Amino acid sequence: MNDRIKIRKLFPTEYSELDFFLYEAIFIPEGVKPPPREIKNQPELQVYVEDFGSRRGDTAVCAECAGRIVGAAWSRIMDDYGHIDDDTPSLAISLYSDYRGLGIGTALMNALLKELKESGFIQVSLSVQKANYAVKLYKKTGFEIVNETEEEYIMIRKL
Repeated sequence: MNDRIKIRKLFPTEYSELDFFLYEAIFIPEGVKPPPREIKNQPELQVYVEDFGSRRGDTAVCAECAGRIVGAAWSRIMDDYGHIDDDTPSLAISLYSDYRGLGIGTALMNALLKELKESGFIQVSLSVQKANYAVKLYKKTGFEIVNETEEEYIMIRKL
């Protein structure tokens, strides 16, 4: 990973940045036109960021390059696609496209997992489309498939 990249906790004054990364986290298969940015305002997506910092399990880290946040990983206990139970935070992660494939996602993931473990959580979950290249990252960082649908995996990482 580039030594110009700094991985750190996301400050409460920066939680609004998660709104941008929520859109970046949407998996768009190759050759498919990206949805309009307004899609992130749908209730099933807003659950990831709305009033972030106000609930147990709200934890976020970011990647910073030259003073600009270029990626984020965050979690919260919510009834989302990857929901397991009310004690397991669900995770989201995204990077601006220019910063993908550089090891930043792995560093973000490891930092978030560390924060969650230190906060007393025993596991974290996520949902990912089977065609998403991020499946490799999740498996590399210890996530295991616990359920699947035709299109998605539900994965858990013990902490």
